[in-house]
Amino acid sequence: MQVGLIGAGNMARALARGWGDPVLCSDSGSGRAQALAHELGGAAVSSNAELAHRVDLVVLCHKPAQLRSVAAEIASETRAVASVLGGTPIAALQEAYPSVPVFRLMPNTPVEVRRGVVCYAPAASTPPELEQDVVALFERLGTVVRIEEKVIEAATAVMGVGPAYQALLAEAQVDAAVRHGLAAPLAGRLVTETMAGTAALLASRGYDTLTIRREVASPGGSTARGLSALERGGVRSAFQEAADAVIGWSTR
Repeated sequence: MQVGLIGAGNMARALARGWGDPVLCSDSGSGRAQALAHELGGAAVSSNAELAHRVDLVVLCHKPAQLRSVAAEIASETRAVASVLGGTPIAALQEAYPSVPVFRLMPNTPVEVRRGVVCYAPAASTPPELEQDVVALFERLGTVVRIEEKVIEAATAVMGVGPAYQALLAEAQVDAAVRHGLAAPLAGRLVTETMAGTAALLASRGYDTLTIRREVASPGGSTARGLSALERGGVRSAFQEAADAVIGWSTR
């Protein structure tokens, strides 16, 4: 399946690097498409219409506000559309591309290293064989999960923004460790490897977070005292407020 990317920002770059294939891409004049083509091979195409004509699947990575203007250029040339545009429902995609199968996807940036999560919802009329091909394409980038569109904003509040949250948590732990005498590179390595190992352990235990915590936190011990401090600091309420903020912005 030949893929073309319209837009060459951070998510487009992460997708292209994850696939690792020569890329066909376009942008609105930023020069990022040319830089991406230079990095991975392929070509920065001069027009969106030419790109759409040359590929089997157009991945929309442009700004959401450009949906109609881009569709006006390419709808007649496009075979299928996969959108990663935030806050853009399937109904809007179908209105812009009335005769084209459309997918709404939400990937996160670890797709760049093929450890991403991609949530997707196809339009009801999407041919099953095309859905299989699109899923296989994105499975090269990590875990692909089919969900109902009505919960895609909630999913985004977990996996879409998750890399930024995890990076903030890592940064906070490194800062605390440095304050107590660890060199920053060593602290960063310890934190990163611990996060990766814990994620693998959680997956192997069916995401049983309570069991994992109890296995580490002896009654009255140092881990229990640390967890208590995090609870007093409002870690749970902070994540609740963050989810409310993300979902509220996405649905406004």
